[in-house]
Amino acid sequence: MKNSRQEYKLAKTEARFADLIWQKEPISSPELVKLCEKEFNWKKSTTYTVLKKLCDRGIFQNEKAEVTSLISKEEFYSYKSRQFVEDSFGGSIPRFLTAFMGGKKLTEEQAEEIKKLIDDFTKKS
Repeated sequence: MKNSRQEYKLAKTEARFADLIWQKEPISSPELVKLCEKEFNWKKSTTYTVLKKLCDRGIFQNEKAEVTSLISKEEFYSYKSRQFVEDSFGGSIPRFLTAFMGGKKLTEEQAEEIKKLIDDFTKKS
């Protein structure tokens, strides 16, 4: 995927379309056209226009009429999450968690899970 902020943004309809591809891949482009007609009431040209946009962004590829992802759904949304924390909280995970929690209390189980994550991701010198 290209390294541009715009590249990682998906409009609501694009996100639904991308989710459909991620669920069904690899999928033939004719089959994708049929699915989009059923799911979104799109014409063939609309499906190919949106697919081309997402291929140009480096999210998917359409090779020999087979559509596959160049980046997984998990990788895509992981990047989006990191970018959100960077843009909204200056990259500060503690500031993000404070805002996210909004004064709510964690259960013991949630706190233990977070502690384990912190231990797993803490850089050791």
